[in-house]
Amino acid sequence: MNAVDTEIQKLVRSKRFHTISDSFNEKEKVVIRQKALASLTGVTLSAISSPTFDIAQVATHSCENLIGKTEIPLGLAGPLLIKGSYAKGEYYVPLATTEGALLASINRGCVATAQSGGIQTFVEKSSMTRAPVFRTKGIKESARFISWVENHTKDMAKTVKEISEYLTLLSVTPFMIGKNVYLRFEFDTADAMGMNMVTIACDQIIRNVITPKTGVLCVALSGNMCVDKKASYLNFTRGRGHRTHAEVIIPRHVVASTLKTDPETIVEVNYRKNLLGTIAAGSFSSNAHYANIIAALFIATGQDVAHVVEGSLGITTAEMDGKNLYFSIFLPDLPLGTVGGGTTLSTQKEALELLQVAGGGKPTGTNAKKLAEIAAATVLSGELSLLSALASSDLAKAHKRLARGET
Repeated sequence: MNAVDTEIQKLVRSKRFHTISDSFNEKEKVVIRQKALASLTGVTLSAISSPTFDIAQVATHSCENLIGKTEIPLGLAGPLLIKGSYAKGEYYVPLATTEGALLASINRGCVATAQSGGIQTFVEKSSMTRAPVFRTKGIKESARFISWVENHTKDMAKTVKEISEYLTLLSVTPFMIGKNVYLRFEFDTADAMGMNMVTIACDQIIRNVITPKTGVLCVALSGNMCVDKKASYLNFTRGRGHRTHAEVIIPRHVVASTLKTDPETIVEVNYRKNLLGTIAAGSFSSNAHYANIIAALFIATGQDVAHVVEGSLGITTAEMDGKNLYFSIFLPDLPLGTVGGGTTLSTQKEALELLQVAGGGKPTGTNAKKLAEIAAATVLSGELSLLSALASSDLAKAHKRLARGET
């Protein structure tokens, strides 16, 4: 019996997939896990096995206990015409999804907005946050601690610059609840989404500046006021990631010819569905399906998919502009990047190359902002098309034809 077979038997007995000997390389470890899992479950993993990505890189940077890959269909929407500060011109947007009709709907929105002269986009603010929580002896010490923090922000900013030239401390906002003080740090992370960067930076600030100087204990590096991967009004009002806007005016004849309805009906649907319906449901955001588009774009371009819960927050507006339709979307909390994490995987990198945003921007930070504007324009296109389908009573018909293949 060779070494691989012996290791497989050990794994089958222990059922602990993280215990493979380091004498095997990462590719061998994947094979060992696959065969042990097949022995335990009876599933051969013929479709999951044989990934095309760099196994050594993925196993050590992206995914532990690696057994293979999963595949999600990748489609294309566009050309998407954008007139933004960073995204300018036509873009072909790669979107990964298993939901039939989604790509067709977004594509129709791309056609309508291009016929209207393109989508205006604007990144209002870019920042990534981390909010550690500290414990004091009471409100007087909490107040003194906050005063000290406010007077030593420059020292913290200096520490940040020593960690990375691509990281800049923008602000520190304190929140006091009795013995608890939450410090919400905001950073400019350039072209990276930056969650790991800011976590490391906060840890160094606490260890090297705050704790030695104040003696106040940090209870947890994250106190949940960041707010990371959770829907929150704090992120809605203050922003996180890229706070981004997009708008377009659709001429009445384009609404009729391409969207098969009229501006007044779209305005009414948005009011009764996205505004009143959202209030009645107690939802955080007033939109139809931002999550559909954000998830598809995040998967295609290697973003942290859990941030869909934040990226899907936002407000859709639809108003009359004379006889035409004014349509806009607002994304207050859009965490994304073009370097690091899943953006280095081969297929995701190619998707970013399609959008002309792969890697670091010149100047630094411009690629991430460009991707944010592309995301906002794509969301607008998908939102416009869905509300139009509701206005024309074609939604169910489209899903029957495109998702089920029925006529």
